[in-house]
Amino acid sequence: MGMRRAWIVVLFVVVAALAGCQGEKESGVGDGEGKLRIAVIPKGTTHEFWKSVHAGARDAADELGVEVIWKGPLKEDDREEQIKVVEDFTTQRVDGIVLAPLDDMALRVPVQDAQRGGIPVLIFDSGLKDVDTVSFVATDNFAAGELAGEKLVELLGGQGRVILLRYQEGSASTHEREEGFLEALRAAPGIQVISQEQYAGATTESAQKAGENLIARFREGGAFGADGIFCPNESSTFGMLRALQDAGLAGEVRFVGFDASDKMVQALREGHLDALVVQNPRKMGYLAVKSIVAHIRGQGVEKRIDTGATLVTRENLSDPEIADLVAPVK
Repeated sequence: MGMRRAWIVVLFVVVAALAGCQGEKESGVGDGEGKLRIAVIPKGTTHEFWKSVHAGARDAADELGVEVIWKGPLKEDDREEQIKVVEDFTTQRVDGIVLAPLDDMALRVPVQDAQRGGIPVLIFDSGLKDVDTVSFVATDNFAAGELAGEKLVELLGGQGRVILLRYQEGSASTHEREEGFLEALRAAPGIQVISQEQYAGATTESAQKAGENLIARFREGGAFGADGIFCPNESSTFGMLRALQDAGLAGEVRFVGFDASDKMVQALREGHLDALVVQNPRKMGYLAVKSIVAHIRGQGVEKRIDTGATLVTRENLSDPEIADLVAPVK
């Protein structure tokens, strides 16, 4: 009996040790130091907007003691690459995914697959259709579009011919801005929208080409047949700005854009742009990471978090809060 009792004790110790190791494996998420590993996947990586989002994500990572892995497609029209990035992070078993889907339909399946595999997903910047996720952290894009429309109506005194240069199909955030803009214009019967079917595409170069085509289409005997223009994101705004500058029309047509970069802010100072609707991308990146970490740690998270939008003009550009909002990431 003594020998049997001794073997039982040894067996108990071995089982307890194995259970302890398994418990460490399950609770010690992330790397060897137990850090949570959060994948942050932007639509693209070249625009100033995404650089600010990345800075905000790093702010949250430093504050919360987690690891942020930043990876996304180079250009905002590369659906296949973004899908692959999501799938790769799912295979790697990261602790959470923070995603700005560049297409509101194409990213549904990889997001659902990640969540079925036990990886929580938070969506930011641009929505995803019919998929329930941890939270949606973004600007109220429809309201931001309305803000742009109201400003352009004011600039035109309620009368004039207007061009909307859309961004690209499948982008939920910019589509909402475009629809909000058009809704604001419906309240001004003296405004006529003469073009709203043209898309800028994912790059500044494609946007400039689209802008040049619109200028050629509506230029009559040397005079441009439009009084106002709205573009719903950074690349479409900058591409149209270049087209207007090259055509000698910058400052001659009222122009409201979206987001900010050094060159766009300079154009605002020079009168080549009249207003910019600016988001808070650093806040967006910060709150997106903070919210998914809170969820993973068992804390409650709001299903919709609005990060706000601000109208920037030459008149308020020197205000400290505005200057900080449009300042480039250091």
